[in-house]
Amino acid sequence: MEKGLRADARRNRDLIVAAAQELFLEQGVDVPLEEVARRAGVGVGTLYRRFPDREALLRAVGEESLRRLVDLAETSWQEEPDAWHALCRFLRGSVAMRLGVLPAKLQPHLHQRLRTGPDLHEMRQLVIATVLRMVEQAQADGALRADIGPGDVALLMTLNVYTPPGTHNEQAMERVVEIMLDGLRADAGSPLPGASLDEDDLRGYIAVRLPPAE
Repeated sequence: MEKGLRADARRNRDLIVAAAQELFLEQGVDVPLEEVARRAGVGVGTLYRRFPDREALLRAVGEESLRRLVDLAETSWQEEPDAWHALCRFLRGSVAMRLGVLPAKLQPHLHQRLRTGPDLHEMRQLVIATVLRMVEQAQADGALRADIGPGDVALLMTLNVYTPPGTHNEQAMERVVEIMLDGLRADAGSPLPGASLDEDDLRGYIAVRLPPAE
């Protein structure tokens, strides 16, 4: 987030980013920026002063989503009584944020540029460290099944469920998430096919690579 903004300028920026995220999810990333300004309740000139082009606005939306994900991970770990409940809270919150929807609407080259910026590295590292801690501790406690890896959790974070028109979308999503969480329990009955996705998969998915060994 930009530092040193006046309170009114920061408020306008936050309104624009929130409106952009809503419209990108609803209509795709090619929605007219004039419509973003209209929903945010600001003038088009105000939008362009903060975000000179569409990519700058997309990047701001991505940064805000990642910032919220960091907050969710840290709050889940700090406030829940154990690692299993922290992991469940984190996955419920991640799915509610619809993390998998916006990337699916981006062209691959743009998606890659937006997810690998050096300024996002520290936030991504925080998410990865917390996911690793949750998975390892929940398995050590005997709550999380042993054949789940942190990379599997990364995929589940971006779960998106299509619900037909007329369906209670929020309730349908909550039901699917609870079904998913039941399948993660250590006493879940059916074996999983293939190998679990490990830390390297997690880092690749969240676009953080360890530095090469010297």
